[in-house]
Amino acid sequence: MSKAPDGPYSRVEVITSVQRRRRWLTAEKVRLVEEAMQPGMSVSFVARQAGVSPSQLFAWKRRMLEGGHAAVQADEDVVGTSRVRDLEKRVRDLERLLGRKTMENEILKEALDVARPKKRTSSLLSWSDPVGGSR
Repeated sequence: MSKAPDGPYSRVEVITSVQRRRRWLTAEKVRLVEEAMQPGMSVSFVARQAGVSPSQLFAWKRRMLEGGHAAVQADEDVVGTSRVRDLEKRVRDLERLLGRKTMENEILKEALDVARPKKRTSSLLSWSDPVGGSR
């Protein structure tokens, strides 16, 4: 028994590039998620038609729903994970720089303390000083 050429399994996609993963544009992901959310459609069916793993499409759908929920709940824009990672790296770099500058500052303070002449209170008092008394 053979399938008709217009059946769901008639399309074959041959990937000839050396790329390990297929890169999906954001617009394509959104379109597929929206299509899967239409009444009467299933994620698995839309995934098969698009040539994407159903688990991948489920993940895109979950992220889109969670991101939208978080944005509405916080009444703020959703920030992408890559942007958060970039900002966290920048904070770490600035903290490292601040630590280095703090250490340099402490070293300079110690150098100034060593370089300044010490006041000697014992040499200021003479043997005949009335405060110290004579011996």
